[in-house]
Amino acid sequence: MKARLRLPPWKSLRKPRADAARDMKDVTMKNILKNFAAFGIAPLVALGLSMGGALAAEGANPAEPDHFPIHHPKQESWSFAGPFGTYDKGQLQRGLKVYKEVCSACHSMNLVAFRTLEGLGYSPEQVKALAAEYEVEDGPNADGEMFTRAALPTDHFPAPYPNANAAAAANNGAAPPDLSLIAKARSVERGFPQFIFDIFTQYAEGGPDYIHSLLTGFDEQPPAGMQIAEGTHYNPYFISAKALAMAKPLSDEQVTYEDGTPETVDQYARDVSAFLMWAAEPHLEDRKKTGFRVIVFLVLFAGLVYIAKRSIWSDVKH
Repeated sequence: MKARLRLPPWKSLRKPRADAARDMKDVTMKNILKNFAAFGIAPLVALGLSMGGALAAEGANPAEPDHFPIHHPKQESWSFAGPFGTYDKGQLQRGLKVYKEVCSACHSMNLVAFRTLEGLGYSPEQVKALAAEYEVEDGPNADGEMFTRAALPTDHFPAPYPNANAAAAANNGAAPPDLSLIAKARSVERGFPQFIFDIFTQYAEGGPDYIHSLLTGFDEQPPAGMQIAEGTHYNPYFISAKALAMAKPLSDEQVTYEDGTPETVDQYARDVSAFLMWAAEPHLEDRKKTGFRVIVFLVLFAGLVYIAKRSIWSDVKH
């Protein structure tokens, strides 16, 4: 039986802690150098691209905008603003008139039915007469052919073009958007700290503010040196570019108002913006009334719960 060789304690095979730490440090440094060799080119490329972008920005035209819209939409005063706001029926009827005589030549409202115009204060007979002013395609008939007829209250506003391609071809390559939900689909972020205050003021009129500013912003002239593409029209309130294909649609005394309201571009833009807000949210008044009732109920319910808690636990010694 062989004797097992025992080393003295000072001859242990285990390396001292200092040597182990040194070896670990060497391994770590090797890994770092190896990773840098493999991926270190990426930071250099990113640095080069950023420097190139900075140099390009220095040589760019200073008159060209770097954000859109160039000007933030003006905040207007609306009757339907705030937690207790309501629609002005007279304003909505004027806005419908502006849409019919101006906007409907290019823009559709496919999601709005004629019957909903009773919400503007019209009687069923008036709505039927308004619908009859339009013609819609129907069919097929007994012979299998499509035909046109006078619109009924159950029909929706007909589109001015048969399809999007035809609309784009007639408008410099840009199809006019449908206006059914435009007041909800188009708005500009207000940023910090405005969006915090909006929670308490219940600001939700970004869409009408944007539409009004856009319709009244065509008279502003572009800064010297700014390049505007041919066939487009400068508007600093446009949400996605410095110019758009739509020309200035409104002018003073273009639409006749029977109620004596001023016939100005600002008033036309204000009225049609309110009408488009109604088209996008016809039940706004009901929603606000329901919300107020819910808040009142929750406050009363919380009070009852507190009173019940005090009554139930009043005899319990703490």
